[in-house]
Amino acid sequence: MDMLSSGQEAKGKRERNRLRNRAAILKAARLCFQEKGYENTTIRDLIQQTHLASGTFYNYFRSKQDIFAALLSDFLGGLNENLTHSRRSADTAEDFIHQSYLAVYSATASDPLVYELAHRNDRALKELFGSGILELIMLSLEDDVRDAIDQNILPNVDQEYLCAAFFGVAYETGLMVARRVYQHPERANSEVARATELATALFKGGIPGLAALP
Repeated sequence: MDMLSSGQEAKGKRERNRLRNRAAILKAARLCFQEKGYENTTIRDLIQQTHLASGTFYNYFRSKQDIFAALLSDFLGGLNENLTHSRRSADTAEDFIHQSYLAVYSATASDPLVYELAHRNDRALKELFGSGILELIMLSLEDDVRDAIDQNILPNVDQEYLCAAFFGVAYETGLMVARRVYQHPERANSEVARATELATALFKGGIPGLAALP
């Protein structure tokens, strides 16, 4: 029993160290990308910022691109989960629109640097994922819009155009949220609320007109 407990304790300690080192690398990446930009940051810069040994560093990430992918995957994973949950719980068009934009802007405000990095480095994104950030975010939207149309929550219009309109607004407005929150972190909640209200009002005003389209 003592040997079993000791083994479990050692395993738990290794896992905590792994998580701590990974978090330190991602934190260092954020700082370096912020100060030097993604293109100008080198692996040497990242290693120096973390104070980890080179061998330890490479146990986690093999390249700068791998780190960028990890930052973005964490961001998109949380965002798409929140988006899907929010949209599928909506029972009116206004709820669908409001919850969608709230999820996007809340995620952006909680991680503005990653959103801006993705916007500025669309070429690197396409090399890593085969798509830009807008396409990646829209992957889960199309299914949810189709479901909302089937349930008569949204009018039966061209789904591709509707999705493009939703996230064309989210993309550019989200970038503005990222810039404002990055400059003034204390205003995160108010910026999210303001952007959500504006986008919701914009689409709420236009939804009745959509229903009249041929």
